[in-house]
Amino acid sequence: MKQPIQIIKPNSFEAENHWYPKALNATIHPMVHFFLNLDVERMINRYCHLNPSVNREKLKDILNYKTKYYHWCGADLINVTSKNGTRKMVVIENNSCPSGQKSMPLQFENQEEGGYKHLIDNAFAPFMKCKRGCQKVEGKLAVFYDKNPMEASGYAHAIANRFNEEVFYIPFYNDERHDKIRYINDQFFVYHQKAWQPIRGVFRYLTKKPWNRLPIRSKTKIFNPIITCLSGGRNKTTAAKAYDMYNAEIHRTGLKINTPETIWDVNKEEIPLWVKRFGGQAVVKVPYMNAGQGVFPILSQEQLETFMAKDFTYDRFIVQSLIGNFNWGTSKEANKLFHVGTIPNSHGNAYVTDIRFMTSSTANGIRPIAIYARRAQKPLKNEIPSENESWDVLGTNLSIKLGENQWTSDTSRLLLPDRRDFNKLGLGLDDLIEAYIQTTLSMIAIDKMCKNLISPKGVLKKRLFKSLNDDSKLINEIFE
Repeated sequence: MKQPIQIIKPNSFEAENHWYPKALNATIHPMVHFFLNLDVERMINRYCHLNPSVNREKLKDILNYKTKYYHWCGADLINVTSKNGTRKMVVIENNSCPSGQKSMPLQFENQEEGGYKHLIDNAFAPFMKCKRGCQKVEGKLAVFYDKNPMEASGYAHAIANRFNEEVFYIPFYNDERHDKIRYINDQFFVYHQKAWQPIRGVFRYLTKKPWNRLPIRSKTKIFNPIITCLSGGRNKTTAAKAYDMYNAEIHRTGLKINTPETIWDVNKEEIPLWVKRFGGQAVVKVPYMNAGQGVFPILSQEQLETFMAKDFTYDRFIVQSLIGNFNWGTSKEANKLFHVGTIPNSHGNAYVTDIRFMTSSTANGIRPIAIYARRAQKPLKNEIPSENESWDVLGTNLSIKLGENQWTSDTSRLLLPDRRDFNKLGLGLDDLIEAYIQTTLSMIAIDKMCKNLISPKGVLKKRLFKSLNDDSKLINEIFE
């Protein structure tokens, strides 16, 4: 059943509608609170003290960077170690409309809108201001969503409060015709009160193939613009290339985006060769999917054969080195990475975790907003898991797909940054600082890729984009 357009009015924010029940009354962990309020200069001093080869001034410039396109970022990171015991944070992927607020305890109990208000006040509101030389567009504000209504509606309420006006809250699903949304002369219109209302700004929470519904060039300001998805926010192939290019740019500064070894633009027929190159264990990903969809850990020949028997929408894949357990397989090179996992529980079991780190671009640079973690369903054992168990051991995403455009979440595996859960992660202040820096570096890399792919007239450089994304099915989706 198609959901109707809702009108969100100012002063109607109700906290219980926008946080998970377990997060609603949780108390933020003192270390996380300290980190989120730590002066950036002190972070730089600490990080450079522990990493003497890092260029202090360059790190300062990076943290104070102001993005042009990628204003709101969520990076997924894994805490890893090497054979020699060297620990670091590794960027797994980026998300251009990330979840996080509903899992984030309030920093200050008197600020009932929490991170929703923080993002809208410090990133969305400045984004909506018409800067010198821009063409001012009149109209209303809207939130488009296809997933996560708990957070999407929270942002709609925060926008209504910040701008003191009604906000359209609109479901806008992939492959579904919406007869009350029109795009005319580079501007969105919404049908309301028997008239087509112009839209001046959209906060979008569209996760599945958002390029099917949103244009690259638009008079209606879109937060984040769709170019951020194509440049790495929802395109793992372009993200990998963006990271590689930015790492080359900053290689003399002592800084680097940490990622698993990644092979991109892989035809399906080539995958067995690359899996063999990685010692028989790898992760194969469909580059344009999210929410845990399209990720295939390959731990055995049987799993590889099962994967190869599947049919896929797209023609190209990426293959990454597997982050697993040191005792799996025979590939134990010094540069291979292994999960640190949670602190073992009373049964001696540790679990794979990843960390969602959310940042936004503000007047003062890129700053953290929210943190939470997710753990796998089954513990990380020394034995290689079976084909049926590999995702349960290695997969951390909480989203569960019930049907087309229908989702729920397994909150039993959610680890809050609160007094109870955060200790299970075994993270210290230095780990949080590194996660922040890694997220910021990846965010800048994607923002720079956006700049490379957009012409001075604000249109996509099609030939360049096609050369970076050699997948005819993706190209057809975008340009149709």
